[in-house]
Amino acid sequence: MAEYRKPDGSTRSARGLACAAAVLLLAGCTATTSPDERQIFLPEAPKQTEMQPATQREHQRILAAYGGSYDDPKLEALIGKTVDKLVAASERPELKYRVTILNSPAVNAFALPNGQLYVSRGLIALANDASELASVLSHEMAHVIARHAAIREDQARQAAIVGAVVSDVLSDPNLGALALAKSKLALASFSRAQEFEADGIGVGISARAGYDPYGATRFLTDMGRNAELKPVGTTFDPRSLDFLSSHPATPERVKNAQANARQYTAPGPGARDKTEYLAGIDGMVYGEDPSEGFVRGRRFLHPKLGFTFMAPPGFVLDNTAQAVLGIKDGGGQALRLDVVQVPAEQSLPDYLASGWIENVEPRSIEEFTVNGFPVATAAASGDQWSFRLFAVRFGSDVYRFIFAAKNKTEPIDRSFREAVGTFRRMSIAETKSAKPLRLKVVTAGPGDTVEKLAARMAIHHLPAERFRVLNGLAAHERLKPGDQVKLVVE
Repeated sequence: MAEYRKPDGSTRSARGLACAAAVLLLAGCTATTSPDERQIFLPEAPKQTEMQPATQREHQRILAAYGGSYDDPKLEALIGKTVDKLVAASERPELKYRVTILNSPAVNAFALPNGQLYVSRGLIALANDASELASVLSHEMAHVIARHAAIREDQARQAAIVGAVVSDVLSDPNLGALALAKSKLALASFSRAQEFEADGIGVGISARAGYDPYGATRFLTDMGRNAELKPVGTTFDPRSLDFLSSHPATPERVKNAQANARQYTAPGPGARDKTEYLAGIDGMVYGEDPSEGFVRGRRFLHPKLGFTFMAPPGFVLDNTAQAVLGIKDGGGQALRLDVVQVPAEQSLPDYLASGWIENVEPRSIEEFTVNGFPVATAAASGDQWSFRLFAVRFGSDVYRFIFAAKNKTEPIDRSFREAVGTFRRMSIAETKSAKPLRLKVVTAGPGDTVEKLAARMAIHHLPAERFRVLNGLAAHERLKPGDQVKLVVE
């Protein structure tokens, strides 16, 4: 959850949402080429120059939306070596590329027209060898080589113009929304066609560079499995945008990726360089950025803001840029925690009744304290959900807990109140000891199983399933002594 520090009533996460508008046009790169498409014609591509002012502004917006850059000399050297090999094997080795590692747990990568490539640490963590990373980087290089990124930028500019005309000229909001939706749909369709071509080019680059061309197939499969493990019911979050946001990894696309790879396996299988790759990512931060707080099972800790709370039993938490979200197993209960600024002279009961949420029951409003902090609560109702609201004044901010239940009973309502009762200030010792999760590469020994090693991970929700996805292991695949695997540890 992002820190709130803006006087106009908006949040830092709202700025991230605005910054991500352009990023939406860049995200989602995982299509594969049809096996029937063998001939690819490349248009002329401009030589790359230093970052121009407009591109620099876009670069800064991307960094703002994705948590900034992730600085790791060991990792940067690994990626630099991979890019050098890919560039030398590409159709246009004279083009220059710059790679920025984004400090984001999302599984994402994209390119700007000038050859600026972005890859998130979430994607790097999911990949299991250099050939998988190479498949992603060569795909993004293909967008630059084929001028897809430049065309996409032009399309984005046209969509922005359409949006401005719609908002300025059309008085009917429904017609305006329809026009905007059509322009965005056209842009997405055009992008999908680009993805097919980029994958065909990218697999060729990766194979000629000496990498296993099946890296794309493996990584595409793991991305789909990783997406299936995400908590359901989350809202838009710039950091969660990934390759699968607009291009789901369908079985047909995996089949096409395999067909692409078969064209390049005649001389040999190609290198995977797994040992070197795992050594490069050993110790890398995994999951949330430390400045945004941590989810540890049902507990959420935010050392920077200095508070912690525990969700009700059965809840799975997801820390997004806008809020901490939670879903209970079965989907019948949910929660949201965010932070706003409320004038000091406005009481918390008045704030709950001020209209920011509808259908508040006035007689349900009451005040009390939790661990020394003023709290107000109220009940509200909707068509399908019943709500329990809490506002907690913590320093100069107000933290809002919004609990929802499809069938709210007295025990459920009591569990919501008990969860808010766990909201408290973190001690100095707790703040100092709160560390981000990291990847640790270990070697499986005799008797080690998926379940045994997964139990060592600092992951509480579906640990065995996450261990398998993180390490590219199929559903019933067993570990062998000597296998190197990734663990998520504190």
